[in-house]
Amino acid sequence: MNRYPLWKNILVSIVLFVGLIYALPNIFDQDPALEISGSRRAEADAATEARVREALDKAGIAIKSLDAGSNKLLLRFDDSESQLRAKDSLETVLGGDYTLALTLSSDVPGWLRSVGALPMYLGLDLRGGIHVLIDVDMDAAVEQALDRYSGDIRTLLRDEKLRYTTLSLQGDAVIINFKEAEVRAEAINKIEDEFRNLLLEPVDSDGAFQLQARMSKNEQQTTRKFALDQNITTLRNRVNALGVSEPLIQQQGERRIVVQLPGAQDPARLKDLLGATATLEYRLEDTEHSVEDAVAGRVPVGSKLYRTREGRPILLKKRVIVTGNQITDASSGFDQRSNQPAVFVSLDGPGARRMRNVTTENVGKPMAVVFIETRTESKIVDGKKVTRKIPVQEVISVANILEPFGRRFQTTGLDSPAEAHDLALLLRAGALAAPIEIVEERTIGPSLGQDNIDQGFRSVIIGMLLVMVFMAVSYRVFGMVANMALLLNLVLIVAVLSMLQAT
Repeated sequence: MNRYPLWKNILVSIVLFVGLIYALPNIFDQDPALEISGSRRAEADAATEARVREALDKAGIAIKSLDAGSNKLLLRFDDSESQLRAKDSLETVLGGDYTLALTLSSDVPGWLRSVGALPMYLGLDLRGGIHVLIDVDMDAAVEQALDRYSGDIRTLLRDEKLRYTTLSLQGDAVIINFKEAEVRAEAINKIEDEFRNLLLEPVDSDGAFQLQARMSKNEQQTTRKFALDQNITTLRNRVNALGVSEPLIQQQGERRIVVQLPGAQDPARLKDLLGATATLEYRLEDTEHSVEDAVAGRVPVGSKLYRTREGRPILLKKRVIVTGNQITDASSGFDQRSNQPAVFVSLDGPGARRMRNVTTENVGKPMAVVFIETRTESKIVDGKKVTRKIPVQEVISVANILEPFGRRFQTTGLDSPAEAHDLALLLRAGALAAPIEIVEERTIGPSLGQDNIDQGFRSVIIGMLLVMVFMAVSYRVFGMVANMALLLNLVLIVAVLSMLQAT
């Protein structure tokens, strides 16, 4: 006979019911899934969902379920093979306007998720994560170094008043033509003193006195190693800014980087930021020449034609005031006057001096902010997947210089607070020293941790069964009551850990 008050029985029943509900998600597995995220250029909406379903139907790929969220689609599959096939098919159909990321999605029913019932949060050694293999374009790093040498040599010759006819970058060399051999000889001395890592070779042809400057083998190797090390540092800064705990970022071979992100919760965002190359350039607007003439193909020397995000043509000076590489700090927020999303930036010493000098000399004139990024587009050509990079340069803001400024200022014209936040993160983390390409991406399981999970589960089952058999044999009815209490205690422990998302 139950001698306890009714309210105690009701309270125990409610606690047991709630505990059972919140412990239940732990019996469900995780499905291979594909997350499709929209961008500023294209939203993941109902029309996108229809295109996705049509493409997968044509490819004969079955979807277990498809959930639509805020500018996201989550597709679940029965196996990893279907997941990988779907990713390859949809990359071709959707193009570079969407981000496709492999992930794992819990199979917990919607009614459980609606009340906040989630599986127990696994610790670092048990939860798995994302594995990304990145290839660094070493040749581009050498080309960028040669381009910098080209600009530095041009500045040196101008400062030393050594006249040359042409200076250009051809293949692996900087080619300089002079009218006089004496001027070339003096230029060789100046360049050798300033740039000791360059190999200089004078060449005479057709009455021209030519000088070819090439990077030495050791300098090329040093440049490649620096590019790889700098990219590792930049990627680590980006991952740390996202708050991913204990990431693994290390070199693999001569030109590849392995990134493993344990327990990553937003693979599409991580993939976006790992491969992102977004940066800013500040340039003066060319108000002295006609934009219409530039659109017609008559771009004046020293200027370059750009377009705003709305597609309006605008003529800017070629000479860059400062770039994202000279930004030492960046944070996102809102402009106090217009309440638009903004990025607040701080420049290094040389960048601040140059910005102050330019703004002092050009008060009242318009200055533009150019947003630069590289987008990746995949297509199937002759049965093979071909990936190409598309550089995009857009003017996001044009404003008159009201007064001189130097180290700290703000940039507006961004589409959303999220874009401002991501741009600030990229500027703060630093620029990539060489272009990168994600050549392999997969969601990794917990490996050794999975063995621990399986062994722990088996030990609990075996231990519980042995205890229950012993109690039932030794104490009969009272033993069965104790067994029931033991089971309910286990359910409540799992429920509390799941509710707290504790490890």
